Amino acid sequence: MHADPQHADPKHSFFDATDARISYWEWGDPAGQPILLIHATGFHARVWDETIARLPKSYRIISVDMRGHGQSEKKGLLLDWSLVAKDVGELVDHLALTNAIGAGHSMGGHCLTQVARARPQMFERLLLIDPVMLAPANYESSPYNDLTDPSEHMVARRRDAWTGWEEMYDRFKDRHPYSLWKQQALEDYCRHGIRPNEDGEGYRLACPPVMEASVYMGSVNANLTGTLKEMTLPVTILRAKGREPGDEPVMDFALSPTWDQLYKEFGNARDVSLPHLSHFIPMQDPALTAHFILNAQASADEAVAAAK
Repeated sequence: MHADPQHADPKHSFFDATDARISYWEWGDPAGQPILLIHATGFHARVWDETIARLPKSYRIISVDMRGHGQSEKKGLLLDWSLVAKDVGELVDHLALTNAIGAGHSMGGHCLTQVARARPQMFERLLLIDPVMLAPANYESSPYNDLTDPSEHMVARRRDAWTGWEEMYDRFKDRHPYSLWKQQALEDYCRHGIRPNEDGEGYRLACPPVMEASVYMGSVNANLTGTLKEMTLPVTILRAKGREPGDEPVMDFALSPTWDQLYKEFGNARDVSLPHLSHFIPMQDPALTAHFILNAQASADEAVAAAK
C-alpha cells in the first residue's frame, strides 16, 4: 500500500469548546464516512499524516489537536484527563458525526474511549492503538504518586527552544525511540510540533514540557477499570511490545503501557498483539495502522502482509 500525495492539503479549522479553543484538520470527502483520529501525549493532529495518506479520499478524515497540544489552546494543566474528552466530545457533537470510525493512539485512545462511551450512537467501531489504560494495580503504585507538581517530572525538562523544525529533526532522527519511526513521520512530528515565539525569534514546542508532564501525572487518576462493560461497540486494541518482568522501573516510552487483559473490560473487544512494534505504531508502521482502521476484523498476520 502506497501513500497518496493527493491528501496533502487539509482544511484547518478551530472550534470553541466550552473551556478551550480546539484546532482540527479535515481531509477527504465531507460527505464520506467519518474517521476521527486522536493523537498521543505531546504530539499533535498532523502526526497522522502518513496514516492518512494511506486512507481512501472517499472518507471524511478528522484529526484533532487535543487541548494543550498543536494549535489548540494552551490552558491550565492536564492533570484531569476528562478535560480533553470533554473538548473532543463537544467537537464530535458540533460536527454531528454519525457511523464514525474512531482511532486513538496512547492517551488519545483513552480520550476516544471516554468520548465514545458517552456517545456510542455516533460511532461504528473503535481502534485503540496501544492506549494508556493500565493494569489496575498500576494505578495504585504509579511512580508519579510521589510527585507534587508537574515541574518535578523528567518530561518537564525537555528542550523547549528551537531554531526550526530541521534542528529538531536532526537532533531526534538517530535517537531512541524516534529512530524507529518512518522518516516522513518524524518530519511531520517536527514540522508541526513547534510554534513561532511571539517575538518572532525562534520556536517552542507546541505542547509545552510542563503541559506534557501534567498529562503523565494525570494518568494515575484516569482509571476506567470496571466502567466499560456497557460499551458494545466493536473495539480493536493494538498492543505493542510490553515490559518484561522486572522492567517496570525502566523509563522507556517505546514499551507498551496497555494492560494485556484490557479487552475483557469492554463488552465487545478483541486484543491484537504486535510485539515487533514499539508504542509508536502509527509512526513506525502507518500502512499497518491504516489497514486496521479500514478493516474491522483484520488479524495481525493479515495486516502485516497487507501493509508490505
